[in-house]
Amino acid sequence: MSEKLLAGLQLMVFGMGMVYVFLIVMIFCMKLMSKVIAPIAAKQKAAEDAAKKAAAAAKPAAVSGDDAVLAAAAVAAVAAKTK
Repeated sequence: MSEKLLAGLQLMVFGMGMVYVFLIVMIFCMKLMSKVIAPIAAKQKAAEDAAKKAAAAAKPAAVSGDDAVLAAAAVAAVAAKTK
């Protein structure tokens, strides 16, 4: 019985050690990927910001498409109600 208990204890320690090593390797890999991906993400964010600024500058200042549709719907509702 003592031999089985000792074997089980050794197996448990080995298994827990392997999990610990796996977690350490996983954390190392995640930090490495974070450092590798950060410049790429910064370039992409800068490109998206530039595209948003260009799109905002290209829009007419008066009324956008959605506002025009809402305004037309409000005018039609008022006209239908007053008749």
